[in-house]
Amino acid sequence: MNQAKWAYSEKVRDHFMNPRNVLEDEAAFDADGRGVTGSVKCGDEMLVVIKVDHERGVITDCRWQTYGCASAIASTSVLSEMVKGMRLEDAYRLSARDVNRALGGLPEHKVHCSVLGDKALRQAINDYYERHGMPEKIQREEERVVCHCMNVTDVEIEHAVLEGARTFYELQERTKVGTVCGECHSEVKQLLEFYQNKHFAEK
Repeated sequence: MNQAKWAYSEKVRDHFMNPRNVLEDEAAFDADGRGVTGSVKCGDEMLVVIKVDHERGVITDCRWQTYGCASAIASTSVLSEMVKGMRLEDAYRLSARDVNRALGGLPEHKVHCSVLGDKALRQAINDYYERHGMPEKIQREEERVVCHCMNVTDVEIEHAVLEGARTFYELQERTKVGTVCGECHSEVKQLLEFYQNKHFAEK
């Protein structure tokens, strides 16, 4: 690979070229929780499986498989290292920003790829709770329709921001939000600012 054309940090390169904790045989892993997100048809799909110390509520192992780009591979590789030894509640709260920082940064147009791993992880944790009779601990990421004319949700707006939309016009190009009656414009602009601060503003 030509070093001059590599647009990522050395840590991303390392985790892409030498991914950690890749799931080789799901049947042999005997997972306590399993999560899948994305779609091969859309270009990216992520599977994350975990083992848990039931008495302590701690993740003891995390493995994964993905159909995705270098960012998706590196992000999930580093995530799988981060969560080992972590309490389920703390692992659930890990965000794409945490993963991004652990990698030393990703190009903005690739940050959305780092979302796959933590979403699949949250699904795996919820699956663990469901399998072990703890429904009260399950948390769901619910979508809310913001633009009723075009049926665009807050989750779709967040994904558009992660994929590079930075202006209201760019959001419209990607999602068609607010292109009919316009009643949602104010809320959409607020969400645009919120998701930009959530994922990209320095803290």
